[in-house]
Amino acid sequence: MNEIYDVVPDIISGKDLDYLSDMFNWNYGAYKSSYNAANSVEDEELKSVLTKASNIFEGNLNKILNILCNGGENE
Repeated sequence: MNEIYDVVPDIISGKDLDYLSDMFNWNYGAYKSSYNAANSVEDEELKSVLTKASNIFEGNLNKILNILCNGGENE
C-alpha cells in the first residue's frame, strides 16, 4: 500500500477530491460575498479592497477548476 513513486501518478484520490471540493466551496462563498459587497458599498477605498479580494478568490476558483479539469497542467 505504501508505494514509492519516481513519478507522481496522474490521479486524484477520494480524499484529495474532498479537499478540493471543500476549498472550492470556501472560495466560492468568499467570492460571492466579497463580489456582492463590492457592488453594494459606496466607499471607494472599501470597494477597491473588496474587489481585490473577490479577484483573489476567483483566481483560486480557477486554479482549483484547472486541477480538476486539466490535471493541474498549465499551472
